[in-house]
Amino acid sequence: MRNLARGILAIVALFVVLVAGTLIAKSRATRLEPVDALPSSTADLQIKEVDLEEETRGVRWRLKAEQALMYEKTGQTKLRNLAVQVHEKDRSWTIVGEEGDLYQKTKNVEIRGGVVLTSSDGMRLETTVMRWDSADKLMWTDAPVTLSRDGSVVKGSGLKVRMDDEVTTVTGRVHATFVPRARP
Repeated sequence: MRNLARGILAIVALFVVLVAGTLIAKSRATRLEPVDALPSSTADLQIKEVDLEEETRGVRWRLKAEQALMYEKTGQTKLRNLAVQVHEKDRSWTIVGEEGDLYQKTKNVEIRGGVVLTSSDGMRLETTVMRWDSADKLMWTDAPVTLSRDGSVVKGSGLKVRMDDEVTTVTGRVHATFVPRARP
């Protein structure tokens, strides 16, 4: 679980910083045509078919979203149907969700709707909402969560990952089934 906490911290922190920086840079670029799929009459910037890729400190990431709406007054960016791929030296991660919000001032993030985080080492996390509190370096959800890997499954009514302490806690009534690994 300690490696899980470290990995999730790295992904979420990198995601927040890079998306915020890229979207702020894009807000200063040419404005794109309006997209009718979401009500956006007050959006300061609308981007359709977002596809951003960057490499920072040896970590390569790519964000794809059907749409991004930036609201400068509230400092909020709304994303729809997003997928983030993060490639580290030893493994890679993918996070998908139906919609999300990025708060530029606090760098807090919320991803909602069919949130699934998968890693190349076989770990999978599923929930309906995942939040990142940048100030406290806390990733959390109060929605039911399922963690699985190699046939082992842990279910609970919430999850807290404190990145500074490298502590992952599955909250509520927890049900766990562990499958022994085959030895080589």
